[in-house]
Amino acid sequence: MATTEKPFTLSVSDTDLDLLRKKLEFARLPNELDGAGWDYGAPLADIQRLLSHWKSAYDWRKSEAEINKLPMFTRDIEVEGFGSLNIHYIHQKSDATNAIPLLFVHGWPGHFLEVRKMLPLLTAKSPDYPSFHVVALSLPGFGFSEAPRKAGFAGRQYAELLNKLMLALGYQEYVYQGGDWGHLLGVHAVTHYGHKHIKAWHSNMPICAPPTLLSYPRAYLSTLFDRAAKAGLATGLAWRRSGMGYYLEQSTKPQTLGYSLADSPVGLLAWIYEKLVGWSDQYPWTDDEGEYRFLRDNIVLS
Repeated sequence: MATTEKPFTLSVSDTDLDLLRKKLEFARLPNELDGAGWDYGAPLADIQRLLSHWKSAYDWRKSEAEINKLPMFTRDIEVEGFGSLNIHYIHQKSDATNAIPLLFVHGWPGHFLEVRKMLPLLTAKSPDYPSFHVVALSLPGFGFSEAPRKAGFAGRQYAELLNKLMLALGYQEYVYQGGDWGHLLGVHAVTHYGHKHIKAWHSNMPICAPPTLLSYPRAYLSTLFDRAAKAGLATGLAWRRSGMGYYLEQSTKPQTLGYSLADSPVGLLAWIYEKLVGWSDQYPWTDDEGEYRFLRDNIVLS
């Protein structure tokens, strides 16, 4: 089911870093329409600023050392029909004797470091709120986890892998947190394992279809006059009109897109930066916070 746990230390080679610097130095950026702003994607001025910061100010070795302070591990987990996958994860235990095991599942474009700032709060021992043993993995194909080598690895297989990881760590019962893709995987995980292993589920991206007059007349009528509901529906419709291009490309012809993103650091930067800004409600990202994820992802995936 799962092999023995091995400690993991991140160590990017100087050769990879030298290649990255050369690619950044010779990067060619496209032109931009006057006054385009964010209408057509990441603004040219933003990418120029980030590229300059990446080349001259960003310190990967400093970020690497910070990441390595986390308790990181890998282990092989068998998934039915897909063989064994080597999975990377954080396992931060609490000192509280009654701490609750928590599986933290990231989305796209995300990774295990999304939980880093919360780890001290989640694991702290306190009489006023619950404490958690936190497990935050890199999903298969993300970051430092091995990707499946054949088609068909879907929600059922992800759920199997997630549950087997928690069981391998000794957690027969646990709670689940997921956002974005992590939410969608939570649907499968709870469906298959909620009766026995998953005792609670928290989602920061609950998805539901708007009510119709025929299906839920009372709910439909209430949304007509509810400002929050109308605002939420408007956001969803705006995403359908102008924000789902990435989804269509990634879900239909990912291999074609992959050639560009695997080879071009700046292309990957722009692709993810657009979502990092657009989906985080004006969160004040620093250039360093934005760039260590792009550097890491590009080195690992190239």
